[in-house]
Formats: sequence, C-alpha cells, structure tokens
Amino acid sequence: MNIFVINSGSSSIKYQLISMPEAKVLCSGLVDRIGLEGSKVEHKSFLEQGELKKVLEIPVPNHSVGLQNVAQLLTDKEVGVISDPSEVEVVGHRVVHGGEKFASTQVITPEIKAKIKSLFPLAPLHNPANYLGIEVAETIFPQARQIAVFDTAFHQSMPAVAFRMAIPNELYEKEGIRAYGFHGTSHKYVSETAMELLGKKSSKLITIHLGNGCSMAAIQDGKCVDTSMGLGPMNGLIMGTRAGDIDQSVIFYLVNELGYTLDEVNTLLNKKSGMLGLTGYSDMRDIGKLYHQGQPEAILAYQLYAYRIKKYIGSFAAAMNGLDAIVFTGGVGENDQLTRTLVCEKMDFMGIKLDSEKNKLPNFGPRAIQSETSAVQILVIPTNEELEIAKQCFEVED
Repeated sequence: MNIFVINSGSSSIKYQLISMPEAKVLCSGLVDRIGLEGSKVEHKSFLEQGELKKVLEIPVPNHSVGLQNVAQLLTDKEVGVISDPSEVEVVGHRVVHGGEKFASTQVITPEIKAKIKSLFPLAPLHNPANYLGIEVAETIFPQARQIAVFDTAFHQSMPAVAFRMAIPNELYEKEGIRAYGFHGTSHKYVSETAMELLGKKSSKLITIHLGNGCSMAAIQDGKCVDTSMGLGPMNGLIMGTRAGDIDQSVIFYLVNELGYTLDEVNTLLNKKSGMLGLTGYSDMRDIGKLYHQGQPEAILAYQLYAYRIKKYIGSFAAAMNGLDAIVFTGGVGENDQLTRTLVCEKMDFMGIKLDSEKNKLPNFGPRAIQSETSAVQILVIPTNEELEIAKQCFEVED
C-alpha cells in the first residue's frame, strides 16, 4: 500500500511517500515559502540506482499549486516513483489539534472535517493549514482514502489530575479549556521504540522532544500520563521562539503597565521569546557556537534551557513514582550533545549518569548513552513522525 503523508503548514508542505507494511520511503520533499517570494519544491526519490534530487525554484502561490507540482514529481520521468497518482491509495494528514473529539486516527469524512474546522480556535496557527492540506489533497488524489492523525490523540490517555486546570468548572465543561499536549505522534513513536530496545512492555519513560518546538511526556506502560504542553503549544519548555512556562502576572504587566495589546503579547511570547529572546538566535547550532566562545548570554540561555527540562524530569518521575529511561529526540535532542550533557549533569541522585564518550557519538540511530553505573537508561532515538503517521494509517480498518 502506497501512503502519501502530508504535513501541511501555513507556508510549507512536508511530504513522504511510504510503501507499507515494509515501511519503505519511496520519496520525500518540502514545498517551501508558499505564497512568498523565493518559493521552491525540494524533492528526493530513493530508487534502486540511488538517491535522486530535484529542486524546482518556481512560484508557488498556494497549497493547491504546491501539491500539484508534487504530484507531477511523483510521476516525473527522471525522479518519479509511481506511474500515476491513482497509485496513491491513502493520504495521511498530520492534524495538530484534535481536542477531546479525537483520541484515535480517523478516516476523513465531511463530519470529521467539520469537527476539525470547529477546533480552529484552539490551534489558529496550525489547524487551518492542516485543513487546507486535506481539501487540496482531496482534489489531487480523489481516489485515495484521506486519513487524519492528530498530534493530541496520544495524550488523551492522561488522567484528569494531569489535564484539568484550577479554573471554574464551566470553562472546561463548556469551552474545553484543559491541557491537551502536542508532538504526540513523535512521543508515541519514540516511546514504542524505547520499549522495544528495553525489552519491556511495562515501563516508566520520559520522552524529551527538542526541536524549534519542545515538549516532554511521561509515559507509563505505553500510555501518556502527563505532558508539558497545555491548551496550545506554547506552554512548558523553553523553545526556539516560545517562552514556555511563564508567570501569568507578566502578561497583565505587559498589558496594563507597558501598553501592549493582547495580539502583541501573543506575538512576543510565541515568536520573539525563548532562545531567540535570550540570545538573538533561535537555532541551537548558532547558540552552541556562541556558548563555546564563552558568550554570557548563550551560556545562560543553555543553562535555562536545560534547567527547565530537569525540572520536568523531576516532576514526571514523581508523577509515575519511578523512572526507567529518559529519551532524547527531535533535531536538538538527537544532535546536540551539549544539551544532553547539561540536562543529565548533577542528576545522579535519580540514578541518571551519562557516559560522556557515548554522548559524543554522531547521530546514527537509536542508541544508549548512559554509563554502566546509571540506574536510568539514557536513550537517543531519532523520531520519524511521517513513518508513525503511515503506520497508523495502515492500521486503520476500512
């Protein structure tokens, strides 16, 4: 079965064509800067003769044009991997927010689309783009089953004590204001891989997804019992441009004393804070260079970043009454040895002891980096959200 996985953003589309159940990636790519100057399509095909790459630097005014170009590349004479778009049997869509309506993967129907649309207010930056990707894919791959995989679904196993907020009950009962969590597809994938590595079905794991967006999850016996993000994807850890946890009084001070509008506060906390606000850079590779050059702002930013992660490790271990392993994943978690070092240092009271030499090894796949005397396993597991989406789509019954 050929499953075409789409991750549609406001100005981009990431995609992979995966043959299931062998989990073979036939091609992957990115449509970037949709509706902006400098738009392009970067496409890679994985054929018997090796990897082939094709880049189209062309105007991409909207998502429809972008996906039409991708469909043509799928059947291209040079880099094509199928002969006709009808060979795509399933299109799997990443949908960021499923609210309480969706705890599992769903075949998309008009009713499902209406529910996704009703959740726009909970994820205004993400769900509209995801919805648009569905509508465009329906026209380009009309023969395929369209299936939605929700970022929030994996976290629906959280107990009320973890997801409820101490605000008036009617705001939860009528408006659905609660913690939902995100990056669920990634947390599910790496936690299942971790359990395979550990040889355990019964386990207490903390998965740490670190990219431009960052989140953590406490996973007990394969079920999420707590997570760091909340109603939206701004809460919890310090991120590339997001502040994460912040004293609510700061918001009132910005508005009442400094004259910020609520939109300006939203922009500040979502797009101008985090590592960007602390250092002027949002990419950890840039900040890492400054750290090693001894720049004080970069050193403090790294310390804050790691300190927040350590606090969540402590609280999640307490919530599960124990800890078997911590798992680093995401672009930063998989590749930034400095982050892993700072997170794991002075954690020996919890049985977390890093092997510094193993930590220096390049990112080559799932691996353990704890010392021989560490009571807690320290794992680095590359995430693969597209493969997880394809797996869940393949398992959906007709």
